[in-house]
Amino acid sequence: MRILYGVVGEGMGHATRSRVVLEHLARSGHEVRVVVSGRAHRFLVERLQAYKNVTIEEIHGITLTYADNRLDKSRSLFRNLRDAPKGLRKNLEVYRRVAEDGFRPRLVVSDFESWAAFYALNHVIPVVSVDNMQILDRCRHDPAVTAGTGFNTKVIELAVKMKLPGAYHYLVTSFFYPPVAKKRTTLVPPILRREILEAKREPGDHVLVYQTSESNRELLPALRKLPHRFRVYGMGREGSEGNVTLCAFSERGFVDDLRTARAVISGGGFTLMSEAVTLHVPMLSVPIERQYEQELNARYLAHLGYGAWAQTLDLDTVSAFLERTDDYAHALEKYQRRDNSLTFGCLDELIERCQNGDKRPKRLLAPAMGKWEPEDDDAIAAPLSR
Repeated sequence: MRILYGVVGEGMGHATRSRVVLEHLARSGHEVRVVVSGRAHRFLVERLQAYKNVTIEEIHGITLTYADNRLDKSRSLFRNLRDAPKGLRKNLEVYRRVAEDGFRPRLVVSDFESWAAFYALNHVIPVVSVDNMQILDRCRHDPAVTAGTGFNTKVIELAVKMKLPGAYHYLVTSFFYPPVAKKRTTLVPPILRREILEAKREPGDHVLVYQTSESNRELLPALRKLPHRFRVYGMGREGSEGNVTLCAFSERGFVDDLRTARAVISGGGFTLMSEAVTLHVPMLSVPIERQYEQELNARYLAHLGYGAWAQTLDLDTVSAFLERTDDYAHALEKYQRRDNSLTFGCLDELIERCQNGDKRPKRLLAPAMGKWEPEDDDAIAAPLSR
């Protein structure tokens, strides 16, 4: 089948997850054209160059600017307005190229990406959503987890809903599994790269710190005051400062430091959090301020006993977290590590249904971690037509 695959370029988690799915599609013999923006474009070009049935187009996407663990709205708005005319021309060129070169996809898969979804709408092509963001809108969340969020989550849920409305089906990746609230929604485990699936947990005594802002000048002096060894990624430089080792990014080195870490300290991004949970590494999450998806991830992490979350990173917070790592590790033993077979099974069923011209299934037949529960038997997915 010819498949158009859209990958949002803001944040590398979408790219690492999509790489795994794209490799599965390529090995299954599908012809795939990928549209992707930002740093994710170069990442996917490098990782997928061996697959002759995968071509990659670079599009323009929205970029966000962060400072001191919060979104800088003014700088983000200015940057996107400045780049909008050039970006629009670029996207129109790619749209024309895809539409006119005879590719004619029969299915669009979107990892929270709008360009491909718009193409599908304009050409009346079914869309399958594969991402973690839709859990905000399509599941019922425990009030004990969401209480006291402090801002209007309904607005955020609506924004997520409007990103990919009316999809053929929503595959939602997650390490926590709240009840599914809407039909055409299936919960699947986190999509994991091969390096994580092959990693063996061997706890050491260092703490892995992943810092996404090089401007955080208070972090290193604070860590040096603690009686622990820290390996810090994301500061943009290398070297040692007492008990703190600054590491240049290396995919292999990072995974090795993660699997052997006593614990990990990072933001609220889904990818690293799900990898830490999978490897049974306790985590302290400090979500980006007013980024509700990250905060929800962090709240579930703490609710399940897998780690802790905080709004700010300070000495008392880090010390209190590290004193309880044994408790978190014990809770993580209950988390069952899974490969990508459930996700691939659900995706393959959806592809087969599209090939057969089936209507949108309200509930899939393939095994999953969570499904919409119909009120009557007539709502259960019909068998695959052959």
